[in-house]
Amino acid sequence: MVEVSASILSMKNENAIQTLYNLETSGIDYFHIDVMDGKFVEADTTSKMLEYCEYLNSISNLPLDVHLMVEDAKSYINSFLVFEPNIITIHLESAKNKQELLEWINYIKENNVRVGISIKPNTKIEEITEYLPLIHLVLVMTVEPGKGGQELLLPTIQKIKDLSDYIKQNNLEVDIEADGGIKPENVNMLKEAGTNIIVAGSSITNSSNFKETVAKLKG
Repeated sequence: MVEVSASILSMKNENAIQTLYNLETSGIDYFHIDVMDGKFVEADTTSKMLEYCEYLNSISNLPLDVHLMVEDAKSYINSFLVFEPNIITIHLESAKNKQELLEWINYIKENNVRVGISIKPNTKIEEITEYLPLIHLVLVMTVEPGKGGQELLLPTIQKIKDLSDYIKQNNLEVDIEADGGIKPENVNMLKEAGTNIIVAGSSITNSSNFKETVAKLKG
């Protein structure tokens, strides 16, 4: 069974509170907060995600899974630390160099928050292996980051399997999270490859029964 982190990226503003409540009671494990700055990716969701985190802090006890798709990660880390997230995930590709990435990793950990590294579909696993002993999670993007509702890119399944094999062979304790185009029809491929947390947004929020969909995703 996998854990489900529900992305609220595609959630409609006018029904936000009710949708968040329905997600809360559907059996999800995390709320996935997609933070975009309009630079690293085209869309800018910063103000929306800050607003939603304020809602969630007042109505939910579920952990926040913050995914930063931004260039200036340090300032965004500070903005979202106030919500006491369970995990903050930064993109390997947004760091200028190894030193900057290590600074971000250490800063998040110093604030008693778990840390993840995310990689785009074309980034190779070999580029992150040296950081695996320092982090808690790898978020493998199974679509190009930046917008919801895309189709899962099949070559990313093999990448997850390779990552899972490496983690086992090296006796590491690192979660593998997959994000993008995930729905009940393809989730088994991800589970078999070694994913233990999946991010699902529109496949839940566009369904007629959130609980049923979440149950199918968990399997």
